Amino acid sequence: FVLTLLLCGALLFSTAHCSAIRSGTDADRASPQWERAGIARVSFYGNELRGRRTASGERFNPEGLTAAHRSLRFGTRVEFLNPTNGRTVTVRVNDRGPAVRGRHFDVSLGAARALGITRHGVSSLRYRVLDE
Repeated sequence: FVLTLLLCGALLFSTAHCSAIRSGTDADRASPQWERAGIARVSFYGNELRGRRTASGERFNPEGLTAAHRSLRFGTRVEFLNPTNGRTVTVRVNDRGPAVRGRHFDVSLGAARALGITRHGVSSLRYRVLDE
């Protein structure tokens, strides 16, 4: 009985702790700048698409600070934070994607380098939409 009680308590604590990390503080939620924020699965794409047209019509520059998203308007700025190393970068949405289910953004190689995620393929990053 005691072991069951301890396990249930640990589960409740870890669940509450995770939801607090994911949702931010009350001050974050009350602030308009964090109204459109969360944690996203982010991948990157690079040199293989250099010079190709993006969905917005501009040519893809792998060293630029750009991103693909399924529904955010072209030109929307999004800030990413890598919680493992504290690095941040602001990108501009100029393409549609990602095509892979379960991913929320594709960022350019330049943005991936700035965030320190080029060795991981897919990373969980904190993000916030700065403007639309």
